[in-house]
Amino acid sequence: MKNFTYISTLKPTISAILCIFLGLGALSSLTADSTFLHVSFDPTRELYEEINKSFLKAWKAKKGSEFAIQQSHGGSGKQARAVIDGLDADVVSLALSYDIDNISTKSGLIDANWQKKLPNNSVPYYSTIVFLVRKSNPKKIKDWDDIVKSGVSIITPNPKTSGGARWNYLAAYGFAKRKYKSDEKTTEFIKALFKNTSVLDTGARGSTTTFVQRGIGDVLITWENEAKLSLDEEKRSGKNTLEVVYPSESIKAETPVAVVTKTAIEKGNLEKATAYLEFLYSKEGQTIISKHFFRPTDSATAKASAKEFPNIKLFSLSDLGETWDSAQKKHFADAGVFDAIYKTK
Repeated sequence: MKNFTYISTLKPTISAILCIFLGLGALSSLTADSTFLHVSFDPTRELYEEINKSFLKAWKAKKGSEFAIQQSHGGSGKQARAVIDGLDADVVSLALSYDIDNISTKSGLIDANWQKKLPNNSVPYYSTIVFLVRKSNPKKIKDWDDIVKSGVSIITPNPKTSGGARWNYLAAYGFAKRKYKSDEKTTEFIKALFKNTSVLDTGARGSTTTFVQRGIGDVLITWENEAKLSLDEEKRSGKNTLEVVYPSESIKAETPVAVVTKTAIEKGNLEKATAYLEFLYSKEGQTIISKHFFRPTDSATAKASAKEFPNIKLFSLSDLGETWDSAQKKHFADAGVFDAIYKTK
């Protein structure tokens, strides 16, 4: 029996299709044998492939039983919407706390105090936002100022559907706000960024495909782990066409996890779900996390893997005077700053 399978939600319509099928009973096999479903965001595919194998091995050694883990990936916001609409996840690992809060408030499936259930406000790992450029960096991109220059083609996902895209946006916004100390100049900076944007994919992995495989764009704004994974894949295939550029500063992108309590209880999976997320904080889990280029929160693992993660000045959402609620309303909600900017692109 396979230990895990994938439900691909990369295409925009798949989550909706899954939810429709769920209502019709076409996915009854997911619950008939208490199959465990983990709903996550785009760039974690490879990470959880290894996490699942290691966790299931540890579970069998401790409990003497086996079960299957099914994995669903897509843009973080779309994944949250799919769970709200009925996709029966036992656990979620999403790109930002707002998406998990959204599931909790709109569906009641996740406990309101979910952030207190696990260490570090239920954030077992984090990342930051960097640039992926063509070999030899022909556009001479070194910092955020460089990507808004005339003639630079940017690839980034759509902040309306992708959690990673919201981190990208806020990393650029934070740089501009801290540099210019002017709301007007900061807005002009963001407007220039999206004026240079060639393609808005629905998720981070789609943007990576556009940049790396389709060869579109001069710079990809992306998760650090996604950029390093692209280099790792190139190395294995004998290619050498890309480089990672670290800006002078970027945002600390915290990526939380939560048990979908009501669903896990209904499916008889609460113990499994809790153990699964706790495994992420174990020494083995944290080592796997660092291996896949996410930054571990455990200090000993972080120290051991420090050479993999260049020292970069990181600012937080709170450093910008924002919470996820305020940032969502101001920047990403309908008629927010992003809508105003993109309509006038």
